[in-house]
Amino acid sequence: MARDEVGPGLLAAIGAGGVLGSLGRWAVGLALPHTPSQVPWGTFLVNVTGSAAMGVLVVWVLSMDRPHPWLRPFLGVGVLGGWTTFSSYAVEGRDLFASSSPWLGLGYVLGSLVVGLFAVGVGVTAGERLFGRRR
Repeated sequence: MARDEVGPGLLAAIGAGGVLGSLGRWAVGLALPHTPSQVPWGTFLVNVTGSAAMGVLVVWVLSMDRPHPWLRPFLGVGVLGGWTTFSSYAVEGRDLFASSSPWLGLGYVLGSLVVGLFAVGVGVTAGERLFGRRR
């Protein structure tokens, strides 16, 4: 997207998507609370599902002849950007390292990374089955 195509409408679309994704992540955090010494399953869940959804989204958008120019920014940057969270992942990983379970912290940090990368691959594969091979 060219710099001159960025305007208030696009920024509003990204912001609206971010609100939706962030509210969803907040709800998951309420449903799956944790203490600093426990695995933050809510953050793990949103990051892994967000990774899978990003894989599907990329294939879906690339399968379209002329996707709306705001579709990927709204869903990818806004909704999935608000849904997933690197900052919480980093802080919660640090909390686990600092607690009495540094091995649990290491498992969480590495496990989230590996499972997230795997989830992107699963999402791309699912997207290709649904929408055809990427161009």
